[in-house]
Amino acid sequence: ALTWLEAAITSYPGGISAIPVEFQPSLPPLRNSIGIELKLIPAGVFQMGSNDGDVDEKPVHEVRITRPFYLGVTEVTNAQWQAVMGGEPPSEWTDADRPVERVSWTEAVEFCTKLSALTEEQAAGRVYRLPTEAEWEYACRAGTTTEWASGDDERTLSDFAWFDGNSGRATHPVGQKRPNAWGLNDMHGNVWEWCSDWDEPYEVATAVDPTGPAAGARRVNRGGGWGNRARSCRSANRYAYVPAVRDSSLGFRLALSPTGR
Repeated sequence: ALTWLEAAITSYPGGISAIPVEFQPSLPPLRNSIGIELKLIPAGVFQMGSNDGDVDEKPVHEVRITRPFYLGVTEVTNAQWQAVMGGEPPSEWTDADRPVERVSWTEAVEFCTKLSALTEEQAAGRVYRLPTEAEWEYACRAGTTTEWASGDDERTLSDFAWFDGNSGRATHPVGQKRPNAWGLNDMHGNVWEWCSDWDEPYEVATAVDPTGPAAGARRVNRGGGWGNRARSCRSANRYAYVPAVRDSSLGFRLALSPTGR
């Protein structure tokens, strides 16, 4: 259940996106039994996509997120993967604090299932999942309408992201760059992140808590990675792979509904 403070934030008229970023309240992260921190992302309304981007980012359309949700402060790390899945992580770079990568969509979902089954997580009523594509972009933007959460100037991205301009062609430990306005790190760059949705074109109509089509060929991933140019790390940028793909620039972060659903 939400605390009284969480409930007050999420009931603000128009959602938190109606509050200027500098006045938006910030709650401490939830920390689970294996040390993953998640921030509460309140309900709100935003403009999803970009009319200046690639064709699959069009058209810009209104999306209403009607329920608050938690999202991982960082991508899931190699150490966190091992704590749940056991054995060596599948990653090319296996340092404990780097993001786990070379994980398929199916394996990311399996991680969510096994983490949810841990005794402490069950006792807390927490059921983990991948974020929807709309939740991901909403959280990445954190109230912004610019190309990146850092603004429209590509030169500012180095303060927030690991990409081809500064990564040295490798992942980096999570949480080293500046967070966005909602306290989330590495939403841009480091590794691409799996979302729950099947890939499909946008529609013009306002969408309410969209989850994508019931079936498809490819699953969405977002955020750009260590080997990508800044443009690929934009908040609106979309990509998709078949669910079985594993790649050294592809990982994930967790989502969690406060109700446990």
